[in-house]
Amino acid sequence: MCGIFGFVSNDKRPAAIVLEGLKRLEYRGYDSWGIAVERGQKIIFDKHVGKIGEAKTSLPNSLIGLGHTRWATHGGVTEKNTHPHFDCDQKIALVHNGIIENYDFLKKSMLKKHHFISETDTEVAVHLIEEYAKKYLFSEAIRRAFLKLEGLNAIIVMDAKSQKLYAVKNGSPLILGFGQSANYLASDSASLLAHTNKVYFLRDGEMAELSSDQIIIRDIKSNKKIDVKSQKLNWKFEETQKGKYPHFMLKEINDQPKVIKNILANNNRQLSLLAKVIKKADSVSLVACGTGAYAALTGTYIFSKVAKKNISYAYGSEFGYTVDFLTKKSLVIALSQSGETIDIVESVQKAKAKGARVAVLVNVLGSTLYRLADIKLLLNAGPEKAVATTKAFTAKLSNLILLAYEYISKLNEGEKLIKQAVKEIENILKPEYIKKIKTLADKIHKQKDIYSIGRGMSYPIALETALKIKEVSYIHAEGFAAGELKHGVIALIEKGTPCIAFLPNDETYGATLAGAMEIKSRGGLIIGISYKNHEIFDHFVKVSDCGVATAIPNVVVTQLLAYYLSVKRGIDPDKPRNLAKSVTVR
Repeated sequence: MCGIFGFVSNDKRPAAIVLEGLKRLEYRGYDSWGIAVERGQKIIFDKHVGKIGEAKTSLPNSLIGLGHTRWATHGGVTEKNTHPHFDCDQKIALVHNGIIENYDFLKKSMLKKHHFISETDTEVAVHLIEEYAKKYLFSEAIRRAFLKLEGLNAIIVMDAKSQKLYAVKNGSPLILGFGQSANYLASDSASLLAHTNKVYFLRDGEMAELSSDQIIIRDIKSNKKIDVKSQKLNWKFEETQKGKYPHFMLKEINDQPKVIKNILANNNRQLSLLAKVIKKADSVSLVACGTGAYAALTGTYIFSKVAKKNISYAYGSEFGYTVDFLTKKSLVIALSQSGETIDIVESVQKAKAKGARVAVLVNVLGSTLYRLADIKLLLNAGPEKAVATTKAFTAKLSNLILLAYEYISKLNEGEKLIKQAVKEIENILKPEYIKKIKTLADKIHKQKDIYSIGRGMSYPIALETALKIKEVSYIHAEGFAAGELKHGVIALIEKGTPCIAFLPNDETYGATLAGAMEIKSRGGLIIGISYKNHEIFDHFVKVSDCGVATAIPNVVVTQLLAYYLSVKRGIDPDKPRNLAKSVTVR
């Protein structure tokens, strides 16, 4: 969630560097923002409610800067609650990601000695550091204060006197960037690429001290120094830019053929290793959240159909309550774009405590899930900046299909189907096809409800379709198993209600068609996504048969539909209200 960006240099740099860093983190979701710099051993700041947009700052150049985008938890969306927060003398600034669960107790103990301005839990931390700094060295004051905080938190502290930044974490992500005559930190590695590709992912229980010429890392409990090596990001700065596209979401939809081709070229070795581990496991569980959970559910159908193998799936937020069955012979496969989703991280930690092996399909090298895993499979989708994920979803589906075929030692067959899917996506992205999607969006963008149905592998695709429409267009949308219509949900159908029906060339075609007919007979507007037209379709969107890989181009069609619905309704598809790209708090 919250975005953090800071720098320490040996020559004065514009405060705008921090502002630009925050702009690259806008996709994380936020409602207010603030930046601070040092001037004359005091801290001056600029805080605002709302979006950064094209904002500029009048703050002066400085040797040190720190910024934050806030997603409100404690206290309303006001300038006083916006980060950074300060000590009583305004010589210490602090930003925070997470929730300090015992903030109320800590605050009561300091009310008589310190002046609190905000309603946030965060302000407790800066005053606690201020109190400890009366007795200890500043780094020791931070260490002692952080150990008093309960919950999963990351804090960054700016000290005007020493002109240093300090960072410490337990749960929320922080990445350090090693630059020339300057060092950086951020909550997301993509925001560092304009300055450096040499990074270190701070681990839980580590504290970093950043000056212009070095970064020192210590264990938060023992205070001992830790020797670390930076790693090189394989992303390019250009990948984090929109380029010729009006929105990141559209760019990332169009990235998908390249992403999937990259998967075909690079992941064979890790796929082979993971397939072998699956064969030896007594139980296999796919765990994910949001869109990733629908990829996981699709994976259960893929493995059943291709590999004749039963694999379970669960939401990351719920899996932790069902880990009692896990043993040392169990395998948990976590799916995540960011690798930082707290619900999945906690479930994986519980699984590891039971002795289970953990594999990940993740997009971010060095992320928390990447580090926790025994087997690491990178999605290689490149930076994804639109809040609503697109290319990471199809990257997960592609990997799961290839994994299932690798499991039965027929990887070539899986690769052939994926190549067909890529070819079909390229066809979908052609101007004449896009024109049809735009026309459909024009016809249904004023609807208050949209439904989607499917069976088998098309059921989770129907769920993902509804989620995308909800996320970016704010139209109420629901996905249903087509066979469940008669069990209650068909009561929702009114005259003209759009229903997207997935009818691929598989064993589900006839039964799903029957469900679509039931909706049609009650006045529903049928949008058929299929390899062939049918008389009941009010709108037909053709997607050629790609076997089990048909799910991939099918979902690309509905990604585009969701995008153009959003644009038609005057909504920014990159930054849906109330949502964050990386969900790092419970």
